[in-house]
Amino acid sequence: MDFLDFSAYDTETWTTFLQENWLVLVIALVALLLIVRVVKTVVKWALAAVIVIGVVLYSGYSLDDVKEIGTKMMDTVKQEAVTAMIGEAENAEYKVNEDGTYTVTTSNIELTGEVGASEVKVSLKGAPAITLQLDDAILTFIEQAKQNG
Repeated sequence: MDFLDFSAYDTETWTTFLQENWLVLVIALVALLLIVRVVKTVVKWALAAVIVIGVVLYSGYSLDDVKEIGTKMMDTVKQEAVTAMIGEAENAEYKVNEDGTYTVTTSNIELTGEVGASEVKVSLKGAPAITLQLDDAILTFIEQAKQNG
């Protein structure tokens, strides 16, 4: 029954799955509602089960597949952000904000973090910020920005 354990899936996985299969899910939901209202016997539950199984088989891939695609995409974005940081470190500007956070900016990157925290938020070319764990490359980028300013 491990296939019924959905706790390992995050909201991004569910959102992607629903966005890609919304039409099929709506049709299946309408069919289920019609069957439950019209058919009054045990047959309705058999038909409902057939529809649910059909939707699962029709989707062509599982939530694990969707999660794997999302993970690969995030890894690519993280790698691109770190590469951009390395290339733009000499132009980076470091600024301490009034709320105790700091911001490092270049023409393509905006990095925001709290002093002493182990994570930073990075926005690449105006895209929504992603959260990255501090590593040597990011720390070097921040230190270079401090030296520049």
